[in-house]
Amino acid sequence: MKRTIVFLSLLALYISSNAQAGGARSYALYVPQKGNGKALPVVFFFDPHGDGTLPLNKYKTLAEAYGFILVGSNNSKNGNDWPTTENIWNRLFADVRQRLKIDDDRVYVCGFSGGAKVASYVAIQHPGIRGVIAGGAGLPDGVSADNFPFSFTVLAGEGDMNLTDLAAISAALDKTKTRHRFIGFDGKHEWAPLTVMDRAFAGWQLEAMHDGVLPKDPAFIRRIVAADKSRVDLAIGAGEYIRAGQDCRVAASYLNGLTPEAEGFQRKAAALDGDPKYRRQQQARDALFAREADRKSEFMNEFQQGDNRYWQQTITQLETGAAAAGPEKGMYQRLVAYLSLAFYSISNQMIGTGRNDAARHFVELYKMADPANSEAWYFSAVLDIREGHGAAAEADLRKAISLGFKDRARLSAQPEFQKGLGAGTISQLESRMTK
Repeated sequence: MKRTIVFLSLLALYISSNAQAGGARSYALYVPQKGNGKALPVVFFFDPHGDGTLPLNKYKTLAEAYGFILVGSNNSKNGNDWPTTENIWNRLFADVRQRLKIDDDRVYVCGFSGGAKVASYVAIQHPGIRGVIAGGAGLPDGVSADNFPFSFTVLAGEGDMNLTDLAAISAALDKTKTRHRFIGFDGKHEWAPLTVMDRAFAGWQLEAMHDGVLPKDPAFIRRIVAADKSRVDLAIGAGEYIRAGQDCRVAASYLNGLTPEAEGFQRKAAALDGDPKYRRQQQARDALFAREADRKSEFMNEFQQGDNRYWQQTITQLETGAAAAGPEKGMYQRLVAYLSLAFYSISNQMIGTGRNDAARHFVELYKMADPANSEAWYFSAVLDIREGHGAAAEADLRKAISLGFKDRARLSAQPEFQKGLGAGTISQLESRMTK
């Protein structure tokens, strides 16, 4: 089969039922060359913005390395309710299963941010999902850690605003029988780097060997053991004892029952836990988390009364800290991301309720805190039209598009743009979007 990413439109039946049932209409598909007609394991990806091609482009080399079919939903996105999500999943899974030979014993789900909660929801609702990779977010709201029948792999950047919540989920899973692991990396709230996702996929391979779904591969196991030993040694050599402990626990988790080396990683993790240097780093980390919580409480008060001067000073301070080296960098990155999300939420609510003056205040703060976020400029364009500034709206939309905005349906359906820009300008803007 040709080695490519294929964009599949679903059957007319699914398209026609979409208006009534919120069904899935399209998805991106990557089928590895090594299929040879066999039933293959499959990974369903959920992006918070409904961009199914993004994770497939990012991780297609892993599809070739491990022989996984990759499927990315173009319809699952933030803002969908759970019944809509359920319909999207049911139709998506049925269509893929009809078109391709998949290994029913090896169906996996993976998501980032809001998409991670979708992946978790799907696994909880549908027995037979073997594993979940949750990046940048965890379980659906209101769902607690439990004895899940699937494995749960958390991926989190040090600068991710949800890091503390994800660490708490991991700690809660420690008290259950769920097979799980927490993999941290140097990064922000983003899809994990290829090398990090590679570890998560390798964990799935090892789980399948442990469960007898795949034959045991001693050479593969030896490569994983060697890579993890090297990773732990490098972390210790760099004085990163918390990272070394995390890496030991990850290795022990997915090597358990496959090699005696798993016990060695467990012993190493226990030794690190008792090391004074590890304890000092853990205490410092706990103190940073406490400072972070205090700053968030401060921000909550200032959302009601903070003026532009306060926010300008605060954002400048946080951005300076986020750009500097040192142990506090991650905390400052998380706080900047927290403000970005908060300004988004407040702006969205105020725009939706017509409080334009208040919305403009928070949209400008949103642009200040996260100038590379296309949503901030889209919001600004909506307010431009409401304020009677068509040229400014077009400029802001061009900025949003240059930053990655490509939701044609949303752009064309936005009432403000229909009235204030017209079909011709909207068509020109759509032509500037990446395919």
